[in-house]
Amino acid sequence: MEDFLSPLPISIALLSILLSFLLYRWLRFRLPPGPTPWPVVGNLYQIKPVRFRCFAEWAGAYGPIFSVWFGTTLNVVVSSSELAREVLKEKDQALADRPRNRAAARFSRDGKDLIWADYGPHYVKVRKVCNLELFSPKRLEALRPIREDEVTAMVESIFKHCTQPGKSGKSLVVRDHISGVAFNNITRLAFGKRFVNSEGVMDEQGMEFKAIVANGLKFGASLSLGEYVNWLKWMYPIDEEAFAKHGARRDRLTKAIMDEHTRSRKESGARQHFVDALLTLQEKYDLSEDTIIGLLWDMITAGMDTTVITVEWAMAELVKNPRVQKKVQEEMDRVIGKDRIMTEADFPNLPYLQCVVKESLRLHPPTPLMLPHKATANVKLGGYDIPRGSIVHVNVWAIARDPQVWKNPLEFRPERFEEEDIDIKGHDYRVLPFGAGRRVCPGAQLGINLVQSMLGHLLHHFDWDLPEGAKPEEIDMSENPGMVTFMHTPLQAIATPRLPSQLYHRVAVDV
Repeated sequence: MEDFLSPLPISIALLSILLSFLLYRWLRFRLPPGPTPWPVVGNLYQIKPVRFRCFAEWAGAYGPIFSVWFGTTLNVVVSSSELAREVLKEKDQALADRPRNRAAARFSRDGKDLIWADYGPHYVKVRKVCNLELFSPKRLEALRPIREDEVTAMVESIFKHCTQPGKSGKSLVVRDHISGVAFNNITRLAFGKRFVNSEGVMDEQGMEFKAIVANGLKFGASLSLGEYVNWLKWMYPIDEEAFAKHGARRDRLTKAIMDEHTRSRKESGARQHFVDALLTLQEKYDLSEDTIIGLLWDMITAGMDTTVITVEWAMAELVKNPRVQKKVQEEMDRVIGKDRIMTEADFPNLPYLQCVVKESLRLHPPTPLMLPHKATANVKLGGYDIPRGSIVHVNVWAIARDPQVWKNPLEFRPERFEEEDIDIKGHDYRVLPFGAGRRVCPGAQLGINLVQSMLGHLLHHFDWDLPEGAKPEEIDMSENPGMVTFMHTPLQAIATPRLPSQLYHRVAVDV
């Protein structure tokens, strides 16, 4: 009797019951095909580091919809525009939840923000706040001077670099100059604070902010087998104390900034920054403090790296394709001339620049797999059964390179967007850099405006060439692993000023 009750037979029995249940579940449904999973770990150790490329290869073998097991959790990947429409429009309501790993659950206070919230009354409420208040055309226009200020600061930094003695004709690391725009822009929009002074020195709050962001990325990347195999979580406990300290540190900084804005509003009234807007609207929309903090950090998470990624990839394509670069510059010289700088008011008169942005987002979506969706009911996709609780991924990167819907899909040719009016904000399922449906990115227009402004200024102010002796085909166009896709090798290029020197100064504003 004692032998029968020993831990080993019990463990074997429990494992047998679990595997039998999973096998029953597997055979009960007509699941999409896919690579054969291993026991317990599924396909985890078969997935290559750059997941979206790996999944595109598997789509070639198994079709535009396939199954991949992350441990004992079924994941379904779709790689065609027709199936993307099913996921994001036709079956959207049953696929609108978010799966949260333990890190995401703690960062979002179990979905009290927007990005990681399940679809329901809370999500609808905060989505309404974003659409009607934070990202309204009126607010975006009111915050335009901040974007233009930071873009001119970028131009000034590049000009200073390439006109230093001995630097003329030398290459620079493009990311070093565009990352500051994204950082300063998002902190000013969200917090109403520029943490870096005119000499480039970061203040104490800025240092704390950067440390919190870096620490959050470290936590987010530290996934274990316990995230994918529920019954193994006890073997892979998370460091609750470290998560608690990180959360307290984030909250402490955010609340200090919120208190500053509360005092300032009493003295001089509300301003347009997101923190002021949320505090002003807190009572109207019944927003908890956790939700306000979560929304502010959602804006930072979603808006900082993605902007840098998009502009760097676009610049890589433009350096590789001097014909396109010259065509953009000719348009800008014709519309703007060479005696003033571009403003966002020029955008409607720069259609080819808009096409360049769209083409870059097609080939290099910053979130190539889109954030995952979770099935809240049994649904059918592409004729296959998708059981409740499954995770669904849309491979935006693969769809945008599908030869069945794009002519010469690997060619960087902005003219394709002149030949056909293609929406990139969720209405055309061939190109989905901002998602679509109920979970479409509410800040899409803000992101597009900033990217267009950055690219326009970079091309209007400078000619861009490859480093001496380098060939276009030698540029490393591979991606880093991760949820967002930085270039594996930071782009280096030679910047040569092409406008009068008085047009290279920062136009500072205090909004």
